[in-house]
Amino acid sequence: MSLPEYHPYGPARSQYAELFRPRDGAPPFPVAVVIHGGFWRAAYGRKLMHDLCADLAARGWAAWNVEYRRLGRESGGGFPQTLEDVAAAVDHLPEVSAHDAGLLDLTRVVAIGHSAGGHLVTRMLCDDSRLEPAVYDRIAGTLSISGLHDLRPLLKTKMNETLRMTMEEATQESAALHLPRGHSPVTAWVGGSERPEFIRQSDLMANVWTGFDVPTHLVVDPGLNHFTVIDGLKDPWSPITARLIGLD
Repeated sequence: MSLPEYHPYGPARSQYAELFRPRDGAPPFPVAVVIHGGFWRAAYGRKLMHDLCADLAARGWAAWNVEYRRLGRESGGGFPQTLEDVAAAVDHLPEVSAHDAGLLDLTRVVAIGHSAGGHLVTRMLCDDSRLEPAVYDRIAGTLSISGLHDLRPLLKTKMNETLRMTMEEATQESAALHLPRGHSPVTAWVGGSERPEFIRQSDLMANVWTGFDVPTHLVVDPGLNHFTVIDGLKDPWSPITARLIGLD
């Protein structure tokens, strides 16, 4: 795997993204924005998505692997500021493309996130999205894998001792409790052997936004858990890969 390029999008040390360039083909390349999970904490990072980004690049996609400020890593970061970071990273794409002679095809942008990353990719589509309108309108589709779309149940978990989320924050940052800003398609993909709450969350996201004229799709992938559910992305012909890059 060739080394990705480092692109800061803000002043903090965790405000950067990695660009995985396609090995073959001629630009402009379609773009996959990739957001890692880890419940917004310092224990996880963008390296979780390196294999996926390399695979996407091998298929002719420019993978934009976003890092963001996380709890326990530096001051000023973590939930809910993570959403501001993701929006800033996505808004930075036109500058990257312009600097490199039209490297990126910004008419073909898809977003993928896993777990907390699944929360972030749907949250940035909401009616109060931080994305610049011109950038928002270029998102052709979103794939949220095992995403968290209603954060209120986290208030009852031990995890909230770290997150320190209030009911007001949990409500404000739950995509399923917002209207969508546009009509870009959203797929909620979840493993059939995950905890029931993850399945409920994916079903909720697909159900709610269907009522607001967003093309939504729910896929419960039989026998897969919270981590094996992303394994199919390593297969260029798998159903989940086809859903991501719009082949099905």
